[in-house]
Amino acid sequence: MVFRPPLPAVPAERQEIDLDVDVLFGAVPSRDLDASIGAVDEQLSSHGIRRGLVCSLRGGLFDACSGNDEMRKATEQTGHVPVGTVDIRDALTAEEEIVRLAASGVRLLRLFPVEQWVEPDSPGLAHVIEVATASGLTLLTSGDVSRFWRPFSGTRVCFLDVHSYRVADFVVLARREPGFVASTRMLVGPDNIERIAGEVGTDRLAYGSRAPLHDVMPSALRLRTARLTEQEWRQVAGGTATGWLGDGS
Repeated sequence: MVFRPPLPAVPAERQEIDLDVDVLFGAVPSRDLDASIGAVDEQLSSHGIRRGLVCSLRGGLFDACSGNDEMRKATEQTGHVPVGTVDIRDALTAEEEIVRLAASGVRLLRLFPVEQWVEPDSPGLAHVIEVATASGLTLLTSGDVSRFWRPFSGTRVCFLDVHSYRVADFVVLARREPGFVASTRMLVGPDNIERIAGEVGTDRLAYGSRAPLHDVMPSALRLRTARLTEQEWRQVAGGTATGWLGDGS
C-alpha cells in the first residue's frame, strides 16, 4: 500500500478566493475539454473562486475582434471581469481594437506573445504596450519574465508565467519596477509566495490558475496554505487585482 500524506489543513477564512487573474474560455483545438464559459464558471465555483479575469481563447489564438465580442457577452452573463486581447503581429489593427476596448469600459488587456510567436524585441509588441498604457489599461502577459520584462518596463503588468525557478529574477526586477506583479500559478514551491511577499510585498502577487487549461487545485491549495498574515493573504487572493479595476468591485 502506498502511503499518501494528508493534505495541509486549510483555515476556514481562506475558503474563498476573491479573484483569479488567469482564466480563459472557448474552443480548445485538439483537446477533449469543455472550456465553455458555463463549464469554466462551474470549475471556478467548485474551487471556491468567486470571480475570474476572463479572456477569450478565440481572441488570443484566432481573431481578436470576434473573440473580444464573445468575451464581453460571456462576462455580462456570468459577472466575471472582462479582459480583452489583440493580435500583436498586426499592431496597426491592434491600435483600433485597444481604443474600442477602452471605450467599452474594459480595463484589462491580456497579451499572448508566446502563443503568437512574438519576440520580446518586436516593434509591434512595444507599440501595443505603449497604446494600451496610454489608454489606461492594465496588462497581463504570458512569457518568461526573464525574457519579456524589458518592453514592459515602466508599466503596470502581471506576468502570468513566473516560474519557481524565476523567483529571484522577478524580485530583482520588482524592486525597480513598481508596476510588476507575478501570478501565483507556477509559484508552488515551498517558499515561493512567501519569498516574494517578504522581499517586495504581497501587492506584487495575484492569484492565478489558468482554468480550464490547468488543474486549479494545486495553485489554490498552495495559496490557501501560504504562510501569510490574513491581511497579506487577502491581498494576494483578490486585493491586488481589485486595484486594477479602479471601481472598487
